[in-house]
Amino acid sequence: MGFKDPKLDDRQRAAMEARKALLEKFKAKPGPGDPEYEARKKEREAILAARAEREAAKQAELAEKERLAELERQEAARRLQEELDRKDRERTEREEREKEEEAQKKAERDAKYAARKARAKKR
Repeated sequence: MGFKDPKLDDRQRAAMEARKALLEKFKAKPGPGDPEYEARKKEREAILAARAEREAAKQAELAEKERLAELERQEAARRLQEELDRKDRERTEREEREKEEEAQKKAERDAKYAARKARAKKR
């Protein structure tokens, strides 16, 4: 050990002084009933109340955003369903039109065939 190293009793004395300083610092703080203590307590309570209010506002905003998103999803689903219904109606109408055209063509073919048969009988 060098000459600059503290001895055991020096280290113990320094630790004891540090504990005393810490105790004095703790005792020096104002306690309940002291105006400074009460003022700091009210300030902390105000901060907590403001924080709770901000959190409530944030939650309300998130709930509103979620509600709007849900409405948007419902609207998109409704539009998609309308589009599917419209395409289904168009397909059905197109199939009916094709069936009618097919029936009309068949009727025309049958009429031509019947006319040809009638001409053939007349001969």
